[in-house]
Amino acid sequence: MKKILLRALVISVVASTGCSKDHNDTPVTPITYPDMAEAVDPTVLFTTSAGVKVYNGGFGSAVAADPNSPDVFYMLTDRGSNVAGTVANSIIIGKPDFDPQIGKFRLKDGKLYLEQVIELKNSTGGKLNGLPNPAGMGASGETAYDLNGAVIAPSADGIDSEGLVRAADGTFWISDEYGPHIAHFDATGKTIERINPFGTGTGGRKIPAVFANRRANRGMEGLAITPDGKTLVGMMQSPMYNPNKAAVASSVVLRILTFDIATATTKQYAYLMDNTTLTGVSDIVAVNATTFLTIERDGLFGGNATSPATFKKVFKIDLSAATDISDPANGPTGKLYGGKTVEELNNAAGLEAAGIKPVTKTLAVDLLKDLPSVYPHDKAEGLALLPGNILVISNDDDFGVVDNGASGFAQKILPLTNSVDRNRLYFFKLK
Repeated sequence: MKKILLRALVISVVASTGCSKDHNDTPVTPITYPDMAEAVDPTVLFTTSAGVKVYNGGFGSAVAADPNSPDVFYMLTDRGSNVAGTVANSIIIGKPDFDPQIGKFRLKDGKLYLEQVIELKNSTGGKLNGLPNPAGMGASGETAYDLNGAVIAPSADGIDSEGLVRAADGTFWISDEYGPHIAHFDATGKTIERINPFGTGTGGRKIPAVFANRRANRGMEGLAITPDGKTLVGMMQSPMYNPNKAAVASSVVLRILTFDIATATTKQYAYLMDNTTLTGVSDIVAVNATTFLTIERDGLFGGNATSPATFKKVFKIDLSAATDISDPANGPTGKLYGGKTVEELNNAAGLEAAGIKPVTKTLAVDLLKDLPSVYPHDKAEGLALLPGNILVISNDDDFGVVDNGASGFAQKILPLTNSVDRNRLYFFKLK
């Protein structure tokens, strides 16, 4: 793959104070971006009985820039502190009443300061939560438990928020890993509309039925908006279990969904993940109407001496020549090719044999090679693109906790620094 040259951003650059297609036709304000900025002093949500601190970090699942303030970044939490349970397809929720939220951070003196928390709410103003959805409303098949081992009932207000877009009018669009849902929130975090394959969200609009086959905890991980503000572009994290898990065990075929905001018209495209060992694509951000950046990663820590990360890369993709794989009949498994789902076609050869052109893909950034210092995190999850082709990458710090292997929480310590993981933004000047 052709590699796009870049250099770490260490000097003052010119940043636009408005949103434009080419980032070059609006008034400008000089600002200096560091190579990296870390969130300052996250509060402690609670401390476990074993003394493990769970922080109100977790803001790195996605990042969106403020087009009017080049030093402001909106960062998103997921469903809250959780680890895998000991029972198959179960999770342990650290704080069942946690409300997924957007944090407004300001960059100052090379650090990120949390200025505002925007809690996500339903259409009547009640707080959302991170609990799995009920059957028929986006259920992932997961059973949630609290720290005492009690089962937690599913919730229609549950959202596992992962992708974030800030619209020009100040509202937010968020995609999630449950339904999957695409939800529209006003500037205060109140739900305007929730869209899913079932039509059970606010407003009743739907995305194609095939997306209900998403793999649990690998739903619509990334969300972008085209520069004209008219089209949302959702990125599935992993190959969907379509028609089932066994049938796609060797597949690297992911789906991209485009959603016309005004008409709800959709299109779908095939994306080829690099290999089956990866956790998949963590985010997508628009360069122009047909060109986007995505990020793929493994689940290992950078700088870990015993089991180091090997794959954390940003790719430039283009949809313009890709085949629309939408199913006009909107069937539960999507359009079939020779009796097989798109996911069952497995790879580039399978797509070619079926006459499907996937999106084109070229390497833009290798985080493990191109940074000025070692990338220490396991989860590179959010992307934003600033004026002047400055790429911003956020990490998910998992609220400072990981699975201790015994049905509970342990502190999430970075092997490279021997310190608790924190939310950071990394800045690059792309060429």
